[in-house]
Amino acid sequence: MTPSERQRFDDLYQQHLNQLKLQGKRPKTIAAYSLAVRRITEYFDRCPDKLTIDDLRRYFSQLIGTVSWSTIKLDRCGLQFFYKHTLHKQWEWIGIIKPPKVTRLPNIISPEQVASVINHTREPRYRVLFLAIYTMGLRINEALNITIPDIDSHTMQVHIRHAKGGKDRLVPLPTRTLHALRRYWCTHRHPTLIFPSKGKCCDNVMNDMGPQKALKQVLKECGIYKRITPHSLRHCFATHLLEQGLDLRSLQILLGHSSLNTTARYTQMTQLKVNDARQALNLLADRLHLDWELTL
Repeated sequence: MTPSERQRFDDLYQQHLNQLKLQGKRPKTIAAYSLAVRRITEYFDRCPDKLTIDDLRRYFSQLIGTVSWSTIKLDRCGLQFFYKHTLHKQWEWIGIIKPPKVTRLPNIISPEQVASVINHTREPRYRVLFLAIYTMGLRINEALNITIPDIDSHTMQVHIRHAKGGKDRLVPLPTRTLHALRRYWCTHRHPTLIFPSKGKCCDNVMNDMGPQKALKQVLKECGIYKRITPHSLRHCFATHLLEQGLDLRSLQILLGHSSLNTTARYTQMTQLKVNDARQALNLLADRLHLDWELTL
């Protein structure tokens, strides 16, 4: 880019960031949408306000096969936001790129395997974090951001603040989890945080990269070869509660889902459903009268 183009891009990029904040986008969304603008600018080496539909088609064509569809969708949404709110232009996005709809089921491990993972986690802070995520069905950042005032030991509830979509919710607190949180807090006695980071910046919460790396190592030691992440423990929480007989509506509230359809997907992963299906399939097969079967 020429110096004048660089200056124009810098001005537009700053407007983009301002618009993202004005529209109330969350930090992760701001990071993803701003990266989308930087990435396409680097690809063409010119300010994106002059790009044509053909340029956009060429850009997304080279993305396919090199990055995940989730990344492509984020780039599409980020650029759409940029053109609409910063450049005040409209684009026919369906004609440019339309990611396929994919529905995947998360990996689930048994309660016994969850216990093994927690027991084999060496660092106490990660061990207690995994316990909190599993026993309360939390997202990892929800667990990391729990503060002392959020915990009510009288009502045995935890106030989860600023969760996905900016929603708060109250989650029941198991007694065993409360005791574990208390014992861990006594090792650092931070005035407000349960999971503070180590080092000088102790007023920040623990980074989520450490627990993710630790979990990978623990899974190898436990001989578990499924792709399990800290978020998988939340999926296990939901599936195991359904197996214990909890109704879908109650589970929806615990998880903080806006739609019951989102919660309903866990019914496909319960062992009870698998066993019911297995019995039905065996019954279907056993009812067949096959004359040739005994001759094989």
